[in-house]
Amino acid sequence: MTVNGRKTTDVNSPFTKTNGKAGVLVVDDHPIVCQGLADLIDSQKDLFCCAGVQDILKAQEAVIAKKPDVVLLDLRLGQADGLESIKALISRHEKLRIVVISQFDEAVYAERSLRAGAKGYVMKNQATEEVIGAIRTVLAGQVYLSRAMTNRVLQTNFTGKSAPRAASVEKLTDRELHVLQLLGIGTSTRKIAGQMNLSIKTVETYREHLKHKLGLSNSTELVHYATHWVEQGTQLRNAPSDPLAA
Repeated sequence: MTVNGRKTTDVNSPFTKTNGKAGVLVVDDHPIVCQGLADLIDSQKDLFCCAGVQDILKAQEAVIAKKPDVVLLDLRLGQADGLESIKALISRHEKLRIVVISQFDEAVYAERSLRAGAKGYVMKNQATEEVIGAIRTVLAGQVYLSRAMTNRVLQTNFTGKSAPRAASVEKLTDRELHVLQLLGIGTSTRKIAGQMNLSIKTVETYREHLKHKLGLSNSTELVHYATHWVEQGTQLRNAPSDPLAA
């Protein structure tokens, strides 16, 4: 398939696995970013993009159809819970290797992603060489984290000293983080409840937990905090230093 004269990849495109090349499935809901990652991967001698899709349901279909060696997964796919998306893929494909590529702070999400089943975490503002390095590291059967994040984990787990906390959101559970993200993009309590299959009362309880853990006085402050937090991630995604900026 071509778009504006450029070759694109999708779940229905025919691919032939070249000897010596590992297939990478790209999952990102921004078409330009998805295409940029596909082009980057296809430019490598040992890798090729077997498909590019933009939501978790199509990703599940592509894993079955294309049998990728590794999945490069954006943690933020619309309103989907990225951590739950990882768990869903791993529950169906236990040996699937996933590398998360995200605009979200690794200090908050890297360890959570690994606990969910991913094998690597790289931020979108890193150089393209870091993305390719993460893919190759995971293909080699190892776990990939940035040097800074690796040092942070080692400091916490082996010295007994806690690394400096980068943000208050680190205190939150995975579910609380997802509620915060949905609030930040303007989702109402009722819609959050429907999307997460929870009662409105349960979502309101999550909101109270968020206010308490983040030191906020009322719902207005919570929504303002959530909006600012999401906007910070969006700014990182679109920063000029981001080689994959959309």
